[in-house]
Amino acid sequence: MGFERLLADRTSAMDVNVIREILKVVSQPGMVSLAGGIPAPESFPMEIMRDLTSIVIDKYGSSAFQYDPTEGFGPLRDTLVDYLRQKGIQSKKEDILVASGSQGVLDAIGKVFISKGDQVAVEAPTYLGALQAFTPYEPEYIRLDTDDNGLIPGSLEKVLDRGGIKFIYLVPTFQNPTGRTIPLERRQEIAAIIKKHDALLIEDDPYSSLRYRGTDVPTLKSLAPGNVVYISTLSKVLAPGLRIGFCAAPEQIRKWLVIVKQGTDLHSSTFNQALAAEYISGGFLAKHLPNIINLYRPKQEAMLAALDNYFPDQFRWSRPAGGMFIWAEGPRGLDMEQLYWKAVEKKVAFVPGKYFYSSPGEGIETMRLNFTMTDEATIDRSIKTLSEVITPP
Repeated sequence: MGFERLLADRTSAMDVNVIREILKVVSQPGMVSLAGGIPAPESFPMEIMRDLTSIVIDKYGSSAFQYDPTEGFGPLRDTLVDYLRQKGIQSKKEDILVASGSQGVLDAIGKVFISKGDQVAVEAPTYLGALQAFTPYEPEYIRLDTDDNGLIPGSLEKVLDRGGIKFIYLVPTFQNPTGRTIPLERRQEIAAIIKKHDALLIEDDPYSSLRYRGTDVPTLKSLAPGNVVYISTLSKVLAPGLRIGFCAAPEQIRKWLVIVKQGTDLHSSTFNQALAAEYISGGFLAKHLPNIINLYRPKQEAMLAALDNYFPDQFRWSRPAGGMFIWAEGPRGLDMEQLYWKAVEKKVAFVPGKYFYSSPGEGIETMRLNFTMTDEATIDRSIKTLSEVITPP
């Protein structure tokens, strides 16, 4: 059957997730992955999972296995109110929607807000998963300029002055892919700009708990609560396979996100949400998070030291205070995708940076490096291998 003739027009804008395809290459025997943004299995709190499961079954019984409200499992939403308060976000239970990972919220945002041709403002570079969630709804992406401190407020002001922007999408803390964090002064400027223009901003915050140095920076949601939808996840601090994401949104927006979710999956896993509720409210997250930090900090330090030791002088790279990624930029004209295939031959994989740009042709000379899945000695050896691929002996 020639089923291609049955496909919706929007499929022409859809494609596979490039990083997921790269991970298939990474699965080859002997391959070292500096590619995917995957939490280390050692970061999962496996030692308490049996206890958490018993607590959930004893406390909630069969209700943990039943259909549940679309908005989310009540005890988890209650717990998330307190969790968000610790991040400076004042919210009510009614403001919170639980989703199947933060990706579920991003898709719902696209479905609710984007009509074909609508303008969506994104950083250059930005999170590939957000582009993949929004693109099927056929927006026109508007580029926001960035530097080593993330989004440049003047660029945002200029874009909003032109008018027509449906929403702005940012990852302000330990950004994927660059690891950059927007400092407080810029955040205050950004908050003032979006309030001045009555603009909607989507703040994606998967990584802020993974801070290895320095002090926390207030969320944009806390600085402009009425103009921001705040999205986060427990994938990096509990386990990604549970698919627990959530958002805090103004009432009118949350209502529409709930309607979209009802048509998508009715609700997220009740049992998994119950596990998450007990993980946070029982104090397990607070006890376990330092273990994750202590696991990742030396890995990141090993990668930064290896880059200092081995990479050519023509390269520059980010030095994040947390998160899961380091962003490296080579000299203009260097094709990082060609280097990727040469590196794969040497059994080392990374992600060419061009995939994180909304405009074709940008970021050819950039690369994203992940350190969470590899030990320090292997990180050192792999960065040395990449340097030899870049500058053959």
